Amino acid sequence: MHIDLHTHTNFSDGKLSPDELVQRAMANGVEMLSITDHDTVNAYQHFNNTNTGITLIPGIEFSTFWHKIGIHIVGLNVRLNSDALNEAITHQHQARRARSEAIAERLEKLGVKDALAGAQQIAGNDNVGRPHFAQHIVNIGAATTINQAFDKFLDSKSGDIKKFWATLPRIVSWIRDAGGLAVLAHPLKYKLTRTKLIELLDDFVEAGGHGVEVISGKQLAHESADLAKICTQKNLLASCGSDFHQPDLHWSDLGKYPPLPKDCKPVWEYF
Repeated sequence: MHIDLHTHTNFSDGKLSPDELVQRAMANGVEMLSITDHDTVNAYQHFNNTNTGITLIPGIEFSTFWHKIGIHIVGLNVRLNSDALNEAITHQHQARRARSEAIAERLEKLGVKDALAGAQQIAGNDNVGRPHFAQHIVNIGAATTINQAFDKFLDSKSGDIKKFWATLPRIVSWIRDAGGLAVLAHPLKYKLTRTKLIELLDDFVEAGGHGVEVISGKQLAHESADLAKICTQKNLLASCGSDFHQPDLHWSDLGKYPPLPKDCKPVWEYF
């Protein structure tokens, strides 16, 4: 079964509409899909055709921090209208607005003009994230590529601001109270040593976390095998997802990655 439990639409920082995302998922053979936009579930209200044949798992992605490191937690199979989820979204939206204003203020001091207005225009909604700032930086000629914009402006203290997000235990609690499963997203992206990653997972388990993304887009086989080993040792459920944002990024296309290693306990068996 082709499964993708980490994807984004234009309701956060993705490029495709919900319908376009589902159509691409179908074309790629995906049979179970979760849209996990940052701090919003609005995509689930904007399907023109719900008769797709794909099993849709309600999901969301939240930002938090651990030892001053920004990390992401995916909530899967959440109740979309639950009080806990609404509380989480309200808090994170307020945090996102405060964070965007702080990032914009710092970027202005670095010579990036109209940072907040430019990012908001690109986002097209109030769910502004760092990719929107990066695109604005490229648009005004302060960088030539998105990666360069991150390297020059957004991966430093000027753009990587975490203090506004809810804590890790609170994020996990909201997801659990919404009936969902809390999954640590793309663990390799945090560039932690193996020892630090295990320490993070220990704290995640203590907070009530359920699983980890053993597969996140295209990654090396030995990396997936090691994550599967850690996952099994910690008695965590295993998830997989592309972290899809836009069609031209081949390494994160919908469903285009190897299956989970055999020893893993798939998270979807607990939906």
